[in-house]
Amino acid sequence: MSERRRRLAVLAGPVLLALGLVGCVPATVPERAPPVVRPAAAPEPVTAPASAESRALQSYYARVQADLLSQGLLRTDGGSGDTPFTDTMLAENFIRIALFDEYRRGPAGLIAEETQSRLRRWDRPVRVQVVFGASVPPERRATDKARIGSYLGRLSSVTGHPIALAESGANFFVHVVNEDERRALGPVIAATLPALSPTEVAGLTNLPRSTYCIVYAVSEGGASTYSRAFAVIRAEHPDLLRLSCIHEEIAQGLGLANDSPLARPSIFNDDEEFALLTRQDELMLKILYNPALRPGMTAFEARPTVRTLAARLMGGG
Repeated sequence: MSERRRRLAVLAGPVLLALGLVGCVPATVPERAPPVVRPAAAPEPVTAPASAESRALQSYYARVQADLLSQGLLRTDGGSGDTPFTDTMLAENFIRIALFDEYRRGPAGLIAEETQSRLRRWDRPVRVQVVFGASVPPERRATDKARIGSYLGRLSSVTGHPIALAESGANFFVHVVNEDERRALGPVIAATLPALSPTEVAGLTNLPRSTYCIVYAVSEGGASTYSRAFAVIRAEHPDLLRLSCIHEEIAQGLGLANDSPLARPSIFNDDEEFALLTRQDELMLKILYNPALRPGMTAFEARPTVRTLAARLMGGG
C-alpha cells in the first residue's frame, strides 16, 4: 500500500503524552490537581451497526494487512537468527527510543521534530481499563480483553512493575472504537486528560487513516513519571493489525515513546517488519524499569548505566 502505518506517542509536562506515531515531548501546561475519572459504563450487549465509512475502512485495513503479510512483514516470531543484535546495538537503540522524541507539542498541535528528551516511566502501578465501542461484537471484546490481559502480565514480568487489567481505579485507558465512536470521544478525552488543548483532543478524535492507533501518556507537575495514559485502537483493524497496535501503544505508554529505523528486531520501527513485541523490545523495557536508572535522566546521564545494563543482559558482564 502507498500509505505507511503511523503510530504516535507524545509527552507533555504536567502532562506527558504518547501517540500512535511516536515521540514524547515536554511542554509547559498549567499545573492542576489530577482529575477524578469515573470508570466508564459497561458497554451495552447489543452491537451497534457500523457506518459506511467505517465499513470502508475495515476493507481498507484488511487490504493493508494482506499487503504487508505478502511482503513478509508483520512478523510474530520476536526475532530469530536473521536479526542478531549486540549489547552496543541494544544500548544505542534504547537511548534513541527512550530518550529522544519524534514529535514536540506546538500551538497548532504536534510538530515532527526529533529532540532530546528525558527518561520517563511509571512510578505507580499501571491499572489498565479496556473500553469497547458499541460497534465491537461481544466475541471480539472477549478475545481482545483476554489478549490484552495476557500481554499486560508479560509486560509486568519483563519490567518487574505492577501492570494489570482493572475494572475501576484505572489510570491507563484503552479505547477500542470505530471511526464514528472515536470522533465522539472528545468529552471523554477532555475529562481524562484535562491539560490537553482542544487542538490536541482533536488530534485524538480526527485521525487520518494513515495513523493506525495512538496513545497519550501524561504526568503531573512537570514530573518525568507518568500518571495517566489514553490509547485509541481502531476497531476496523483485522486481528493482527489490531494486536500489533495493542502491543506497541501499551509499550510506548510505558515509556518507550520514540521510533528508530535502526532498531531491529523491534516494533519501535516504522518499517512494519515486526507486529509484536520482540526480544530486544523486552530487554529495552527491562533497562527502562531498572532501578539503576532514574526518571528525568538525560541521554548523557543515562548512557554509561544503559551500556552496563545492556552488557549484563546480553551476557557480557
